[in-house]
Amino acid sequence: MEHFDIICNSPSHIYHSALPFCPSSSWLHKFYSAELLQGVQVVKGLPAEWGTCLRTVSLDSSPWDLSYYNNTIAVGSWGGDIIILNAITGSQTAVLSGHPKLVFSVAYSPDGVSLVSGSLDKTIKHWDVQTGGVVRTFYGHTEYVLSVSVSADCTRIASGSGDHTTRLWDIQTGECYCVITQGHSVDHVNFFPTDPQHFLSVCGGKVRQWDIDKHQVGHAYDGSHVTFSSDGTQSISCYMGAVKVQNSSSGVTVTEFQTANNVSKCCCFSPDSRLVAVASHNTAYVWDITSSTPNLIETFTGHTTEITSLVFSSPTSLISASEDQSIKFWQIVCSLKDSLEAPEPTSLTLANIRSITLQTRDGIIITSDSDGVVRTWDILTGLCKASFQTPAKGIFYKGDAQLINGKLIFGWCEDGKISIWDSEKGELLTIDKPGDSGDLKMSEDGSRVFCLADWYIQGWSIQTGKSVGRVWVGFESYGPLAVDNSKVWFWDGSYSREEGWDFAGSSPVRLPYAPPYRLHPNGIMLWDSGLQGVKDTRTGKVVFQLSKRYGRPHDVQWNAQYLVACFSVMEVLVLDFSYILK
Repeated sequence: MEHFDIICNSPSHIYHSALPFCPSSSWLHKFYSAELLQGVQVVKGLPAEWGTCLRTVSLDSSPWDLSYYNNTIAVGSWGGDIIILNAITGSQTAVLSGHPKLVFSVAYSPDGVSLVSGSLDKTIKHWDVQTGGVVRTFYGHTEYVLSVSVSADCTRIASGSGDHTTRLWDIQTGECYCVITQGHSVDHVNFFPTDPQHFLSVCGGKVRQWDIDKHQVGHAYDGSHVTFSSDGTQSISCYMGAVKVQNSSSGVTVTEFQTANNVSKCCCFSPDSRLVAVASHNTAYVWDITSSTPNLIETFTGHTTEITSLVFSSPTSLISASEDQSIKFWQIVCSLKDSLEAPEPTSLTLANIRSITLQTRDGIIITSDSDGVVRTWDILTGLCKASFQTPAKGIFYKGDAQLINGKLIFGWCEDGKISIWDSEKGELLTIDKPGDSGDLKMSEDGSRVFCLADWYIQGWSIQTGKSVGRVWVGFESYGPLAVDNSKVWFWDGSYSREEGWDFAGSSPVRLPYAPPYRLHPNGIMLWDSGLQGVKDTRTGKVVFQLSKRYGRPHDVQWNAQYLVACFSVMEVLVLDFSYILK
């Protein structure tokens, strides 16, 4: 990201301008040391570590407001254009032109279909995100529009203006059906994320709650900027350096703290509500609010003038806009380090990895350990993306997991029972089964679980716990299984026999072909448990063999590109076949 623009303009600059300037302690610098000796060498001033600023995007005019939705950022600019950026790379993907003057505020609708903007030209515009065209322009304010917000049901727009009014608009007809007159400019408006009937306004240094019938709810309190957590349960307000986090329903203060120089421009929550970012002059501060005493974990400096807007694009990524005509992408190193640290052992026994799941559709590997902690890992970077504490702590089990739209479904076998845990519900479903399990696998859509026990493959619905079929596979059958939704394949212990069944109907139907998990575009390969490696089944040639230091893996999974194995040494090995076969 730091060398993104150079590489995009000329890929050869990976070697001429990017690698030589990589920090001296980075693995890139060390790995390409031979290439670096043949080109430009930095003899002074080379940093030892990567900085926290991943990328700086320079614009033609100052960015004034940011709105984020699904890896896309809308930037309201001083020149009147709305610039659309990719939130991961910072690349510009579109420019929406229509306002002739400064765009003070931009807001995506909760469904991401629409974008709304308020401008110095006294108008509000409703944009179609897919086409980039203006759906409707709203007229009625007599002064500049400082803030806009879209209701949770995407039917209303709230706007605040320098004409001392807050207005509510019908997003379909453009009709203004509610005007609330206040004593000062309305600097900020914000609908509740889960309640389309209520919104907040900031006017004259006071935050007030309203319903859509113009009734004020509760009492006003101090604040110059206010925003909500993604789930709507908490709000955060800034006023003269004081930052207060409150329960949205009761108004009870959850925590509060003071910024360094007592001037707060804007603030926001991280997606998981663990962190709060606050801008003060040209500096952004990140606080961890998970404990009773908030902890300042990051201070981001680099902008030369006032920060105008902040937004989180992930729990470890913050984006800032400034009057210095730049947008900066920051990495929250402290939070990232916390996510990579293993839980402290409660005894001398460390948490061994019990199972792995290869989920290539999302580019992740899911691991579970003997402490009942399930983690997701990025295949390309090896970084931990998320962790879940499950009830499987302290037991020996055979398990499998699926991550579906951020929800983890985790299943394991123990003491003649299958347990299914749903992270969203926090509930357990228990399925009684006979005998010990040779292997357990779940379908990719998280709807079924299959188990090999006492010479049978059996399937159950995860939602209801009811059986979806049972087939006899014979003696000395202990796995492994491979599952593709309703289709299940089985290999016997010596890997000399393979069979498959489709459990989609009322009774399992035998499949006439070998499972795709054994096939590779360059040939048929087989994991040999005795060899501890991969060989070509046609020629018998060894394609890859593990180092003896690894020992026997607990579990092995693979598809056309990757093979993943986990070991008792608490390591996970990823083999990329496209590389090996070259």
